[in-house]
Amino acid sequence: MAFVKAERELGHYSRLLTFNRDWRGYEEDICLDLPGWGQGLVKNSKRVLYRAGSIRQDNRRLNPGAIPPVWRPENSWTEVILRLRDAWLRPFIRQAVRSHGLDGFDVYQLDGGHGFFKFNDPIPDWHRAGKKVICCYYGSDLRKRGVMPEIDAASDCNVTVEWDHLDLHPKIHHVPYPFDCGRFEASKYEQEQPGQKIVIGHSPTNRQAKGSDLIIGAVERLAQKYPVELLLIENVSHRRNLELRARCGIGVDQLGDLGYGISALEWLALGVPVATCLAPQMAREVKDHPFVEINEANIEDRLESLIKDPLKRRELGQRGRKWLEEFHHPAKAVNRIHQLAGIK
Repeated sequence: MAFVKAERELGHYSRLLTFNRDWRGYEEDICLDLPGWGQGLVKNSKRVLYRAGSIRQDNRRLNPGAIPPVWRPENSWTEVILRLRDAWLRPFIRQAVRSHGLDGFDVYQLDGGHGFFKFNDPIPDWHRAGKKVICCYYGSDLRKRGVMPEIDAASDCNVTVEWDHLDLHPKIHHVPYPFDCGRFEASKYEQEQPGQKIVIGHSPTNRQAKGSDLIIGAVERLAQKYPVELLLIENVSHRRNLELRARCGIGVDQLGDLGYGISALEWLALGVPVATCLAPQMAREVKDHPFVEINEANIEDRLESLIKDPLKRRELGQRGRKWLEEFHHPAKAVNRIHQLAGIK
């Protein structure tokens, strides 16, 4: 939605199309509420039809073999079921195209490089009719699934908000995730009282993908020496998530080598210092970031230094908010994509 709002502010007519409502309560625009596409149904179906390794989330860079990795049905049963689902959904999509004039736009930006269907998608046909196609990749889109071959062939421009994706596609560009700080009020600094507990927050959507066990263990060990409280924020609405984050004095995003996520940005927006891993590509190119860089070997020492230094936490929190406003400004991300795609 940040992309859409930034494009509207720049004078474009922009709409966000989603297939189903997110249970966390994110803002919607045109939501189709498609049957057979609910998050729970899709997740449970994958557990039955897919190999465990193909759907397991990880916090490490993968070697996919082919560059870019290309999506193929997991097996013959999966292909049959996906083709049946496409056939079932096709009338709903045709009706949505007619109702909302979805074939009348000049540019289509596809989150995850995915169209409406797994097979025989209309996006390549619209591209042949003169429409421009942009694929924007997040998270595991390239790491685990790969590109949708017909969509990738039709894409005029590929962008990603993930640094490690630069090694997974020969024709892709990094853009900072568009983040609107205006929705957040930075926490006001208050003088800490002696013995006051410092709340260290961690908000994993997937513990395995975030290195959560190591993070939890490190904080629990520190709590034996310092007045520290671990706050795990998970399985709650987005509104409640942000309310809990505001209680934190330190945020811990993730371990691994994939870099920081949206969770880190939300803490920065609240003026909370963030400890996280960094992708090697970002570590080389972005030198003025406000993050406390951590890995499996140093996480306890780095967090301990923050716990013992309230002035450092205050300075990092203030600097982090300013850096976020500059580096992740939505209009900058949109302008960069439009420049890359040749949109005026």
